[in-house]
Amino acid sequence: MLLRHTPDTIIEREALTVQPAKTCQPVGAMYAALGIHRCLPHSHGSQGCCAYHRSSLTRHYKEPVMAGTSSFTEGASVFGGQANLLEAITNIFTLYNPDVLAIHTTCLSETIGDDVPQIVAKAREEGRVPEGKYIIRASTPSYIGSHVIGYANMVKGIVEGFSERGKTGRHVNIIPGFVEPPDMAEIKRLAKLTGIDPVLLTDTSGVLNGPQTGHYEMYPKGGTTIDNLKRTGYAKATIALGPIASGLGAKFIDTKYGVPCETLNLPIGIRATDKFVEALKRLGGVIDDEIEYERGQLMDAVTDMQQYFYQKKVALVGDPDQLVSFTEFLTDLGFSVRHVITGTPGKKFVGRIKDAAGTDQINVREASDYFYLHQLIKNEKVDLIIGNTYAKYISRDMDIPLVRTGFPIYDRIGHQYFPTVGYKGALLLIEKILGVLMDHQDRYCPEEQFELVM
Repeated sequence: MLLRHTPDTIIEREALTVQPAKTCQPVGAMYAALGIHRCLPHSHGSQGCCAYHRSSLTRHYKEPVMAGTSSFTEGASVFGGQANLLEAITNIFTLYNPDVLAIHTTCLSETIGDDVPQIVAKAREEGRVPEGKYIIRASTPSYIGSHVIGYANMVKGIVEGFSERGKTGRHVNIIPGFVEPPDMAEIKRLAKLTGIDPVLLTDTSGVLNGPQTGHYEMYPKGGTTIDNLKRTGYAKATIALGPIASGLGAKFIDTKYGVPCETLNLPIGIRATDKFVEALKRLGGVIDDEIEYERGQLMDAVTDMQQYFYQKKVALVGDPDQLVSFTEFLTDLGFSVRHVITGTPGKKFVGRIKDAAGTDQINVREASDYFYLHQLIKNEKVDLIIGNTYAKYISRDMDIPLVRTGFPIYDRIGHQYFPTVGYKGALLLIEKILGVLMDHQDRYCPEEQFELVM
């Protein structure tokens, strides 16, 4: 009933977005900053903005997300937020004692033109930053880009603030992109199985999916350490997983420090994971027996279950780097990917999706919204939707099974603990997809076809 008034006829819209398929840059910046050990994100803007960004991450991860704010009022909005930020820096280091303060901007501070680098320099001159403490920053205006772009901008700010020159080491930088904590843990595990020493930029595993210990820790044990962040400037190489979320930071390290970078698709599915493992091998890694065993298990599952996927139509919504890998993986499984939309702008996205699907006969659009996706599905119904929690409205209205992936997921758990990347992640995805398809089949099949073995 919620979406019954969505018209079938598609009319091109230039100045209207209906239920955007994204959120704003500061959310991604805050998430990237949380992947630094003993780091406190700081929102330079109004208190309401910070509350929204924190609540989005808290509801997704079911963990309390802490962040500071400059708490703009009418006065700061007119005269600038320098006084607010200077006071905030003093209070944060005095009361909460982080090792790193990661400042990101908002619509308001960007619009009035606050010079954050100058304000930070003034704070240092006035002795507001204690010895041995760090401040990094990123420009993240909410009115352009998306949370993925905000993540990329903060990663660039992190390497700009910490990377140092040195003798080339044996370690490899890996920028995982805007993925879940278990994905980051799985990327590290695969790298270590090949014998590679990975430095993740950044690493939220152990921060937003930690155990219940009975007491609150403002700075959990997880996160990339400052010492490792400094090593990024003299790594053997950088692997960027996804050009949108990870490419900016990798190119900065390459340009400034001469660390060669390679950009791959997120290792979701067989082909993308194979390419990631091969890249690790080229950098001196060895393909471990455990990796081959996990790949074999995945291939066995694909062989057993492929007939249930063949020519099933699917619609995808989410972040661009993830959607490209999902499209490739689902196509390999035998699905027919029909509709793909993202809210993140990016001119190359359409071509990347068509290449991954191996066809031009697919509906793809960047900087789009759920209203448009609903119209596409009304014109060509699909058997499965893959997307975040907001896709549940279309799923309910059209009676189509939904597999929840991406950000945000507010109404389920598991994404904090189970990966989607790597061979293990692909196996979990297959199980999840097959489960919702068979549940749907069981619900609607005639009585005489209701069988134990499907």
